[in-house]
Amino acid sequence: MVEGIRGRLLAPEARKIAPNFTATQLAALCGVDKAHVAYRITKGDLPAGQLTPTGGRREFTLDEVRRWTREYRRTAMRPAGQQAITIAVGNFKGGVSKTTTAMILAQGLSMRGHRVLAIDVDPQGSFSTLFGILPETEVEEDMTIVPICRGEADDIRYAIQPTYWPGIDLVPAAPLLFQAEFSLPAMQMNDPTARFWDVLNASLEGVRQEYDVIIIDTPPSLSYVTINAFMAADGILVPVPPSALDFASSAQFWSLFADLGSNLDQASKRGKTFDFLHVLLSRVDQSDVAAPAVRQWIQATYGEYLLPVEVPKTTVTSSKAAEFGTVYDVQKYEGSAKTYKRASEAYDRVVELVEQSVVEAWRGRAAAGVAAAPATA
Repeated sequence: MVEGIRGRLLAPEARKIAPNFTATQLAALCGVDKAHVAYRITKGDLPAGQLTPTGGRREFTLDEVRRWTREYRRTAMRPAGQQAITIAVGNFKGGVSKTTTAMILAQGLSMRGHRVLAIDVDPQGSFSTLFGILPETEVEEDMTIVPICRGEADDIRYAIQPTYWPGIDLVPAAPLLFQAEFSLPAMQMNDPTARFWDVLNASLEGVRQEYDVIIIDTPPSLSYVTINAFMAADGILVPVPPSALDFASSAQFWSLFADLGSNLDQASKRGKTFDFLHVLLSRVDQSDVAAPAVRQWIQATYGEYLLPVEVPKTTVTSSKAAEFGTVYDVQKYEGSAKTYKRASEAYDRVVELVEQSVVEAWRGRAAAGVAAAPATA
């Protein structure tokens, strides 16, 4: 049934296609006005796009957009000698827009000129599905992190594949990834010195110079795979809807993660540090009468860690999810322009804020004279 639905939605090739961008959208991404784009085209050093057959509107492919944004956003690009910043998107509760947020980050950062590696470590494979890949039928063991979790591989490069979205490569997941929950603890049973919580982090060493940002979508549970994702991360992003149950679940998230970190610290004699930690208000329903009170709880609890943006619960997000996509996959939205703008502006702001944290992390490391991940203490 899923294969049939995908075939109808993504006809004729049953594969996703990246959208084209207007000159207005390109100008916004570059931080200039549309007139400047027209002027720069006359210089002939950047792609001129193509005029549409009807209407004569100028459109740019995503590859062309990336060339423009890398030129105009040089100060936000990864400095020479620095490594990729790894971000784990996580929450122990499902249905909080975790995977959608990870996908939006990958797409948004790519549009802004960054090269992104997306890693799906959730056996449900929802992240992979958003890339148009069906986990149950199109993902084999050696396309996932399973060989790493079994100790059969120490470099993730073997599993990396290109996607429909220029600037994003993917390591997919599938239900067979559940076996990692047995392989990882068995690793330490066989070798007491084995760092079962650090195998994903170690496997990324060989590719950290090839990407600007690595985004890991985690399972909605405190699993061995989730632990590996967090220990590989330089930053954490936790989406939390303003509902009482989701807020309570987030409190459990931090409590369990803190206990886990303390235990691993004792085992390794080292501590884990993060460049940044963000909490994001997601799926905000303006019609929910309880949302304002819960929002106050979240603000009082997380303070400076709470991002100053709210992602609304809209029909745009739900309709695109049903089509294996996000708001950034929209070529032309058929619904309310106001609703689409509200959703896209919120996600744009999320990407902007996270990118600022990434850039600050690079600057901090450069000031400290380090290129690798921050030293543990």
